[in-house]
Amino acid sequence: MGISRSACYYQPRLDPEDDRLMRLIDEQYTQTPFYGSRRMRAVLAKRGYRVNRKRVQRLMRFMGLEAIYPKPDLSRPHPNHEIYPYLLKGLDINRCNLVWGTDITYIRLHRGWLYLVAIMDWFSRYVVSWELSTNLEVDFCLRALDQALAMGRPEIFNSDQGAQFTSLGFIGKLKQYPIRISMDGRGRAMDNIFTERLWRSLKYEEVYLKEYGAVPEARQGIGAYFRFYNEERPHQSLGYKTPAEVYITR
Repeated sequence: MGISRSACYYQPRLDPEDDRLMRLIDEQYTQTPFYGSRRMRAVLAKRGYRVNRKRVQRLMRFMGLEAIYPKPDLSRPHPNHEIYPYLLKGLDINRCNLVWGTDITYIRLHRGWLYLVAIMDWFSRYVVSWELSTNLEVDFCLRALDQALAMGRPEIFNSDQGAQFTSLGFIGKLKQYPIRISMDGRGRAMDNIFTERLWRSLKYEEVYLKEYGAVPEARQGIGAYFRFYNEERPHQSLGYKTPAEVYITR
């Protein structure tokens, strides 16, 4: 029918109690990513949710959340995909389009969840492109990459080792241009710190303040936030300029 899978959506069947717990876990994890299942269970208990640790572990595992690593483990490596070394250690990121980074995070709906991928210029913090999907197939990451490459070319492209970013299609697009490929070490979420900060800002300043009912509403809200983030929100690290002022003028 000529309709992409990610353009369609459904309301997944999820136990209402599990859904409430996952929302609380998501909020707490964004604030304290070093909390494991024991501390998370204690937080839930203080909020009146008497759940055992096994249930908390099951929900965190379902969401791909792990303590120690301050990010959701949404992208799992494919055993047959090539892994590239991390190229950014000690690198002075002093200009736009030197390094772009990408990552995936959860976005909650009133009932259910979405996945969001974004590509960011690390020097200016400018969100070059983003896409939403109801699943973790590579298609939405490829669309985001196509949109980004239509705007510019980085010298280095950094990602985690997830199956989406190590897929032949994704790597093949990067190899069409003189772009060096860099990948975080396993469990080294802080290798992608700028995108992690973007997720935190997005969730506290937009997602947690809204209650998206469906995919179109989430797309509209996130799109509006990223326009605000790029064009209006000053960053202290940029001398209180906006990402757009730094990215577009360089």
